[in-house]
Amino acid sequence: MPIYKMTDKSGKNIKKDGLQKYRVRINYTDALGKQHQLDRVTYGAEAAKQLEMQLIHSVKIEQPAQRMSVGQLYSEYLTAKKHEVRESTLEKTQTILSQHVVPILSDIKLDKLNIPVLENWKRNIEDKGLSIRMRKNIYGEFRAMLNYAVKMEYIQTNPLLKVGNFKAPMELHKEMLFYTPEEFHKFITAAREYCEKSEANGSLYDWNYYVFFCTAFYMGMRKGEIYALQWTDIKGDNISITKSISQKLKGEDRVTPPKNHSSVRTIEIPEPLIEVLNKHRERCMRLDGFRESQYICGGERPIRDTTVQHMNEKFSSAAAVKRIRIHDFRHSHASLLANEGINIQEVARRLGHSNVEITLKTYAHLYPRESERAIGVLNGVKL
Repeated sequence: MPIYKMTDKSGKNIKKDGLQKYRVRINYTDALGKQHQLDRVTYGAEAAKQLEMQLIHSVKIEQPAQRMSVGQLYSEYLTAKKHEVRESTLEKTQTILSQHVVPILSDIKLDKLNIPVLENWKRNIEDKGLSIRMRKNIYGEFRAMLNYAVKMEYIQTNPLLKVGNFKAPMELHKEMLFYTPEEFHKFITAAREYCEKSEANGSLYDWNYYVFFCTAFYMGMRKGEIYALQWTDIKGDNISITKSISQKLKGEDRVTPPKNHSSVRTIEIPEPLIEVLNKHRERCMRLDGFRESQYICGGERPIRDTTVQHMNEKFSSAAAVKRIRIHDFRHSHASLLANEGINIQEVARRLGHSNVEITLKTYAHLYPRESERAIGVLNGVKL
């Protein structure tokens, strides 16, 4: 269901009153299996998007909803969703549905999505040997797509709800990995020594990775949020987190808003990290062309995902500590605060969680001292 810019014979864009001319085309199959195409033109990008949605709605009217296939619903759903979510979120949805739903159910009509068909789909997913977390992600994306079909009145109810989510009663919960302060000290010491050797050989660039890991541990930020940090985001002893960068999309880096509304936040910088940032800024200012708008970790362009992973392995190996994922540095931050009895609301604020329930669900088991305090209070009540 594409939108095309229209050009003249010389290849020059056609415009009217300063607005680009667009052709909007919708392909669909009617209830008898016959192919159709709706083709309209309009001026302006926003008008083209609105026209596209109007044509999709007209297809809904012309085509009996119960004869729509899962594959057709998938195409329409992605078109509608792309105007509502971040590009990285859309890519995740597209990847999951195109790999785990469409290949199995593409030609199935919506009115044929009964319990036997969906149970068979679940068995297909089970046979792939995926983790329970991944299976539940697949179920969630499929459920959301069918909820869209209900909203559009293509079907009356979501049949996937009757089947239920994937369950793994015998699968043990994986232990959360994180660095203790002692382990992080060993890791970051190895990182600093590596960067000092690089600087002695004439390169300052590796300090970007040292600063990245310091920021991840002391601030608990998501890696995309760290990539997007610019020197202008530091105001005194605070960092303002207002954007994120995704490197996994096709093409160039994408600067997007953070994960949710609560992820836009201003948080205080601990003194050790202030010292790290000040020294890093001094190093960067020694380079030609320094500007405040440059990225803190990288300069003109943020450091790369793959190299961050490589440095993580290198530093953990040199420090003789376990290797954790990049996201586990965020867990390390939260775990440290939780074990020191910091209020769960403050942990949630620093992490940028949308609600405290998310923080509790993830980190409640890291509050052992709270249970000790509770039993101490009860022990003090004498009979």
